[in-house]
Amino acid sequence: MADTATEREAVFSAIERVAERMADEKDYLTDLDSAIGDADHGANMNRGFQAVLEKTDGMDDAEPADIVKTVGVTLISEVGGAAGPLYGGSFMSASAELADGLTPETTVAFAEAFLEKVQDRGDAPVGAKTMVDALTPAVHTYKKSIEQDDLEPVEALTKAVDAAERGVNFTTPIRALKGRASYLGWRSVGHQDPGATSTLFMLEAIQETAVSHLGDGDLEADATSPTVPDEEATPEAADGDGTEVSE
Repeated sequence: MADTATEREAVFSAIERVAERMADEKDYLTDLDSAIGDADHGANMNRGFQAVLEKTDGMDDAEPADIVKTVGVTLISEVGGAAGPLYGGSFMSASAELADGLTPETTVAFAEAFLEKVQDRGDAPVGAKTMVDALTPAVHTYKKSIEQDDLEPVEALTKAVDAAERGVNFTTPIRALKGRASYLGWRSVGHQDPGATSTLFMLEAIQETAVSHLGDGDLEADATSPTVPDEEATPEAADGDGTEVSE
């Protein structure tokens, strides 16, 4: 495990990259949101992360978990609409998983807790045309890459970004079932979800930070899995007499 100072530097670097990305993409996110929302997602996310930069400035002796918690608290207070509670509350809640530092195990736990909190607060399943459509495949891919495929975190993140991008693309042809976009009904079809898109931008910034701190090497970005992991049969995979079901 890296020392606290190195981990702290990585967290600050990720925050700076995310803030820069949100500033660069503010108009694009606004354009996406203007088609199916309130046209404020870009401005809200930019304002929120600029505030995060200010709030975390000077936390030079803070633990990484405390810095991430501050990110969440700040987003809740500064980001309007649904994004503030969703992003901010999830950062704040999941930050507790980083109490032991940044390791493959703690970052998987953080990702899972973040997704769980988003789903609890937003009550949106996969396929509802929300940020969940990008976040869910990213978190599942990251977890599998770490725990099943035994990949290094930087490569696991690279695959997670690819999964998130696929999720963003998935939102375009489907109907919105949650949020303001759902009011449009079938007219929401054909529009990319802004929340899923900002989630992708955030993950890309985090992955870029991991590459800069851990080195890149020859990274495989494709999130698709060529094999099915070996697992013991579960009750769901067995027939009535307990024998495994075959196709």
